[in-house]
Amino acid sequence: MKTIPFKNSYFDLGSAFYQSITPSSVRNPQLIVYNETLGDELGLAETALNASAGVSIFAGNQVPEGAAPLAMAYSGHQFGQFNPNLGDGRAILLGQIVTPSGHSKDLHLKGTGQTAFSRNGDGRAALGPVLREYLVSEAMARLGVPTTRALAAVTTGEKVIRDRVLPGAIITRVAASFVRIGTFEHFRARGDQASLLRLADYVIEHHYPDLKESVNPYLSLLESVIEGQASLIARWMQLGFIHGVMNTDNMSILCETIDYGPCAFLDHYTHDQVFSSIDHYGRYAYNNQPKIGLWNLSRFAECLLDLIDQDTAVAVDIAKDRLEGFVHSYQKHWLTGMRAKLGLHSEYDQDQGLIEELLDIMANDEADFTQTFYQLSSLGLEPSNDQLMLALFDDAEAITHWIAKWRQRLRHEGTADRERHTLMHQVNPAYIPRNHLIEAAIRAAEDSGDFSVFHALRQVLQKPYEHQPGAEAYLQPPQPHQIVHRTFCGT
Repeated sequence: MKTIPFKNSYFDLGSAFYQSITPSSVRNPQLIVYNETLGDELGLAETALNASAGVSIFAGNQVPEGAAPLAMAYSGHQFGQFNPNLGDGRAILLGQIVTPSGHSKDLHLKGTGQTAFSRNGDGRAALGPVLREYLVSEAMARLGVPTTRALAAVTTGEKVIRDRVLPGAIITRVAASFVRIGTFEHFRARGDQASLLRLADYVIEHHYPDLKESVNPYLSLLESVIEGQASLIARWMQLGFIHGVMNTDNMSILCETIDYGPCAFLDHYTHDQVFSSIDHYGRYAYNNQPKIGLWNLSRFAECLLDLIDQDTAVAVDIAKDRLEGFVHSYQKHWLTGMRAKLGLHSEYDQDQGLIEELLDIMANDEADFTQTFYQLSSLGLEPSNDQLMLALFDDAEAITHWIAKWRQRLRHEGTADRERHTLMHQVNPAYIPRNHLIEAAIRAAEDSGDFSVFHALRQVLQKPYEHQPGAEAYLQPPQPHQIVHRTFCGT
């Protein structure tokens, strides 16, 4: 059996960055799922981290040879309030592994017991949040959104206590890095400029190596993260995804979607939709996500000021200038993606108004977000077979008028129906991890130990852009009695 190629670069940063800790063992771990495709990409097939051999590692009962497990230290703004003492309260970074393609990936267990950062929590994860994170993170990957990945999930054979007694579980996550904006805030809050500099150099060295040759690599790091977050959040918005808890400790420096807690996809469309049970004032509502992204990036820029320029006033002016560019960058990414969803590839000034008009009609009629764009993808230049699209709306007149304007705009494209349909179906998914489908999978697993619902949904979500015969039920919005109004954080 091959040795897992750990390199443990984060461990080498020193004890100010983490607590060195061994995962707490569990009573009776059982494998729920192993992601063979991802395992093969990571070069794990012939190592101890495979489906047959890896259960004890995925459960935290065994530390793989070469790993240096640790709980990462970080701080963060949570719903706008700064908390200096966060960190991995229920997760452990096993280390970095080098893939066959030469890339470094962090291997992370979530739900492995108490650490120095648990803040009186039990450090465990309940089964429901583990299944949700597995389904949504892997769906996001298939949808083409930068994201952490799920390698495996296991039950622990133990119970956890939340609002009620629940079965415990652990998920194994993979990311380019688990360094967050909150990691930088941790050292800024402590006035530890040496560690802050070391962290910035580490991120550049291991994740943005092209920046090393920049005249000002720390400014270039800020610019890269601004651009990456603008692109990422635009992708969320184009798919109707709501992260739900965009605290700075949940925002990756590598601009991957991270920490799937009370996340959800829109069913019926409203501009200010909130699902998270802890977001009482709508801070992280759907339409607030770009604004919050900029707010979080401003906190990151504050951490880098002394590295950007020794003159604070000069550094502030430079950072403000770059942050102002976020709005333009986000708008560019959003508009490009939304044009593609409408089958538009040339650029006309009226396009944004056309897109926003559709969203307003959808909001007025509470039309299903995913189904609207999916059905639109099958319409031709001439009115025909519009019934499935029109059936999504209560106000037939408004949407019929909009479709006529859209068809008029399409005539400037010069694209044949068949070619446009193909292109639109590549960006408008048929299948998303709908809230009621996830809830059904969780209920079956928690209440009766039945994982067949989870596995069936997981299979469908592997091909979100392809029509799958026999999977019609997964296309449909929820019935009134199936609607999920609130989603919950795993803690």
